[in-house]
Amino acid sequence: MEAGGASFYAVAAVAVFVAAVSKGGFGSGAAFAGAVILALVVPPDRALAIMLPLLMLMDATALPAFWRRWDGPAARALILGAVPGVALAALVVSRAPADAIRVLIGAIALGFVAFQVARSRGLVRPEGLPAGRVSGGIWGAVAGFTSFVSHAGGPPAAVYLLSRGVAKEAYQATTVVTFWAINLMKIGPYVALGAVDTDTLWTAAALAPVAVAGIGAGIVAHRVISPVWYFRVTYTLLVVAGARLVWTGVT
Repeated sequence: MEAGGASFYAVAAVAVFVAAVSKGGFGSGAAFAGAVILALVVPPDRALAIMLPLLMLMDATALPAFWRRWDGPAARALILGAVPGVALAALVVSRAPADAIRVLIGAIALGFVAFQVARSRGLVRPEGLPAGRVSGGIWGAVAGFTSFVSHAGGPPAAVYLLSRGVAKEAYQATTVVTFWAINLMKIGPYVALGAVDTDTLWTAAALAPVAVAGIGAGIVAHRVISPVWYFRVTYTLLVVAGARLVWTGVT
């Protein structure tokens, strides 16, 4: 599917809106669904490049609503830990073929859903894990790596924040400020890898109104509705899109 066509924008609008609602109201946990869905219709590097400025716009739009409500020590630990994670991911992406990136993005999507199902059934309990600065740095490194290769830094960050027992609003605020910083880190490497160009920036600009609308919808949803149905729909999309990417990459 050609980026810029009507079919592309129909898929892209859904992808961006799902990501923005997650960013604005549900802890960024499923925000990477946008990149996963986009990678079904354009090469994975272009999907990531199109989503990066949109995710940064979402961060900037959501940040004022949660200003200074974050867990400062947790945010610092995650952000500092993300630096080596981003650097390692840039090295991997620079040497990996497109199909390998498809498999990696799909596997992360499927792994994320498996983790969430296991946690909901009590098979995994992040609340009992260490919650100090060293642990934060480790989870930050994982978040930096997965964020770079698929914009999927939310799950590793969630493990650390849940282990600290962070309250709902502080949790949301911490994820917003953390990924605002991590996405800034990714700009230089993305440009150096040639993923960001004029075409991707124009495409992102055309989708910007959808991103802003989705953030607004997410902020409202965060305050008035249960996240259960949102995540059920999003996880279904992730399983279908993730499995498709793995199959495409392997075959």
